[in-house]
Amino acid sequence: MAASSPLIDREQTPVRPDVTAVIVGAGFGGLGAAIQLRRQGIDDFLILEREDDLGGTWHVNRYPGLAVDIASVTYSFSFEPNPYWSRVFAPGEEIKAYARDIADKYGLYERMRFATTVESASWDQEHGLWELTLASAPAIRTRYLITATGFLSQAKSPDIPGIDSFAGDVVHSADWDPSVALNGRRAAIIGTGATGVQLIPELASQVAELTVYQRTPIWVVPKLDGPVPKYVQKLFARVPAIQSAARLANTSILEAMTFSGVLHYRQFQLGNRVAELLGRAHLRAQVKDPETRRKLTPHYSLGCKRPTFSNSYFQAFNRPNVTLETESIDHIEPGAIVTTDGRRTQIDLLVLATGFSLWERNFPAIEITGRDGLNLGRFWREGRFHAYEGFSVPGFPNFLSLNSPYSYVGLSYFWGLEIQMTHMARLFSELERRGADQFEVKPEAAAAFLERMDRGLEDSVFRRGACAGSNSYYYDPHGEATLLRPASVLAGRRDARSFRLDDYDYRQSGMWYTPN
Repeated sequence: MAASSPLIDREQTPVRPDVTAVIVGAGFGGLGAAIQLRRQGIDDFLILEREDDLGGTWHVNRYPGLAVDIASVTYSFSFEPNPYWSRVFAPGEEIKAYARDIADKYGLYERMRFATTVESASWDQEHGLWELTLASAPAIRTRYLITATGFLSQAKSPDIPGIDSFAGDVVHSADWDPSVALNGRRAAIIGTGATGVQLIPELASQVAELTVYQRTPIWVVPKLDGPVPKYVQKLFARVPAIQSAARLANTSILEAMTFSGVLHYRQFQLGNRVAELLGRAHLRAQVKDPETRRKLTPHYSLGCKRPTFSNSYFQAFNRPNVTLETESIDHIEPGAIVTTDGRRTQIDLLVLATGFSLWERNFPAIEITGRDGLNLGRFWREGRFHAYEGFSVPGFPNFLSLNSPYSYVGLSYFWGLEIQMTHMARLFSELERRGADQFEVKPEAAAAFLERMDRGLEDSVFRRGACAGSNSYYYDPHGEATLLRPASVLAGRRDARSFRLDDYDYRQSGMWYTPN
């Protein structure tokens, strides 16, 4: 990187950042990054959020039946336990309230700007600053850029001929309109992923007719859910160590599932098959019709795509008003959906549970241009998707991306997030120790990390299992499973505490330039 111009005369003008750091996104990732900045003594930062409130996916998603699919005791910051979850798997509004509580406790609201869309970010090589272009506000210059835009931030609508001609109501699960009436409607829902699993039973209980359009069946296992008794909540509040023990127990179970069934599939195929038998047994116990059971049975290895938990999804297909449709959709008409075999289903409500674009409109969610004009989107798509420790990319100084390839560890987003917070702590402490204000990961360090990730995936279900036809978002456009980090949570935490500090370059930038 070129050094900044030295001070020449008194006419020179200082070029200073508007703020020391900018975090893009006010979901849990953004909250965690902000907390860590404060721990490092950096209070001069902004959190820019395109929505009108914090919470990320827990603000955007408000559909009926929304709930966390990881036990709440684990789906939360380990250093900020909430003893008052109402259920083992808390409903969405409680997760959103938890985010508000975190922001209040750490004084983060004062640093947030809502309804602020970041369109692009470019590295000013001469002055060592990031310049952010905003949709409806002046540009912002910052020393450090942290993107916390999440994996599930870009809603995906199906590209089906005629969908724009539909005359009835169209509702996307990520933009739910509670004013749309459900009772008495002839409805169709497209999508049977984790969102569909939660939403379909709710729709089935209210609409007159529901046709479920399924492309890929999903593995579903029983959900050990239920209300958390008040005396347990009080016990957790009075003795936090007991809640910590419950968190550790749940973490250990999920770790074992991920480590054996997904990352070490070759060695533990028998365990994976037992889990599949559990899923099939759950399906058989809940669905009466053999043909419907056949259509709902996945034909790919469990773990190729994220499975989910539910006690009500399969039961919905026993209802007389619910039809499962597996024929592909040919087109949509103003009042009907027509499948490729020519059958027409009359509907007046279309629900899209088609999820999010992880790879098409994400990675990155905004245009990011680094050193020497390097574009991050092209860098990943023309090469390979990778980031050092799932966090930083060579050619992009003073840039950290929380939602990067190989950053997701285990099954709870908070595990990976806290690992990245630990990484931030060591990195910014080293900057301070060296008296530097710029960092950039070395290309050879990033390449070595990618090679280690390759080796780690060798025995995984993604390479050893039967994943064809799973339509899994774990796979990037190159066909590589680069979303999930092939490491245990313990290994990820160890790496964050011990990565080689010399894997980064550090330097002190100048603060001056000669004006035109």
